[in-house]
Amino acid sequence: MKLLEYEAKDLFRAKGIAVPPTGGTIRDLKQLAGALKRAGKAPWVIKAQVLAGGRGKAGGVKLAKTPAEAKAVAKMILGMTLISPQTGPKGVLVREVLVDRATDIDRELYLSIVLDRREGRPAIIASAEGGVEIEKLAHERPEAILREPIDPIRGVEDWQARRVGFALGLKPEQIGPFVKMLKQLSRVFIDQDANMVEVNPLVVTKKGDLIALDAKMATDDNAYYRHPEFAKREDLEATALDKEAKKVGINYIELDGNIGCLVNGAGLAMATMDTVSLAGGSPANFLDVGGGANADQVTRAFQIILKDKRVKAVLVNIFGGIMKCTTIAEGVITATKRVGLKLPLVVRLEGTQVEEGKALLTKSGIKLIQADSLWDAAQKAVAAVKNLPEEPAKNGAAKKGKAAGNLVPAARPQRKTSGGQK
Repeated sequence: MKLLEYEAKDLFRAKGIAVPPTGGTIRDLKQLAGALKRAGKAPWVIKAQVLAGGRGKAGGVKLAKTPAEAKAVAKMILGMTLISPQTGPKGVLVREVLVDRATDIDRELYLSIVLDRREGRPAIIASAEGGVEIEKLAHERPEAILREPIDPIRGVEDWQARRVGFALGLKPEQIGPFVKMLKQLSRVFIDQDANMVEVNPLVVTKKGDLIALDAKMATDDNAYYRHPEFAKREDLEATALDKEAKKVGINYIELDGNIGCLVNGAGLAMATMDTVSLAGGSPANFLDVGGGANADQVTRAFQIILKDKRVKAVLVNIFGGIMKCTTIAEGVITATKRVGLKLPLVVRLEGTQVEEGKALLTKSGIKLIQADSLWDAAQKAVAAVKNLPEEPAKNGAAKKGKAAGNLVPAARPQRKTSGGQK
């Protein structure tokens, strides 16, 4: 779960980490006057609250020196479609903005704590060059990035924080406040079961104070049972189909192809995606029904797949480990009859009672294509799409190529994600 900037700053503030004075967020211009008053004297910064990076360059962060200017800026940003390299060409709709008092900046630093999966523990990532994309800096000047592993139980030790602070070029009188801030940042990371907590930039004011000017945070979904406040929060990146799948315990991933894939297990999903791409096709989505799917879940999965109008064929690739292939076969049969599936259906089963499962599919009388391997299934799904009849265009003219869109071998499609927030 990614948090918006103001949500992360609320957690920072609760731990005593210095952030700019704020007037809070608004969704309507009528709320602006109160927000400006709460933030304090001008100038103010109006910031779009979206889960995407590159907001400043995309016009989503503006400085206002007067109430009239703040109103004009807020009016421009609220309701805009913010398009940045991290949103994709469609962009994201700005529904709310954060009103903060502007900060008198002398220096900009970069500071974060991330989960180092290779080391199996958190790590401090810091740089004296803040306010820039850390990924770009890591690629172009890796020597400018400092890295310090930390203990996941004790958090940041004083000596570690001092070492990082001096390496960032802080003055002796700034080391004490920096040690306190970094230790509290590590507590936010650990207490909130975060994957990443980032401050970019961490600014040094002209008075020498340290302030977290921006905040980015992502938490681990697997820790929701410890954080009911996160579980109740609306997932701003979730589509209507994401939410529908979540209600019935199905993991749904939207892609941009035309072959709907029903699988069980994340590893099998990745393997299926790669194999379909290698066969010259492109997955439209993935629905992972897990290891205990029943006929109702399979039916709902089919319904979700078919709501994506780009889907031209359905590929079922199931490995029956704990769950028997006969159970999956019965679910596929029931689901196909319930939804009245008219698209090509390719089914590949493997595992426990696989022969019995295949026999059930054969005797069912439903129209489907059985496959003996994943490669066989992927090829048959791609062929089924290519062999569909041409669809007339809305203006009556025939579309060029088949409904498959003249598929060619493609690289692995990736879901659009949000990166940094600055």
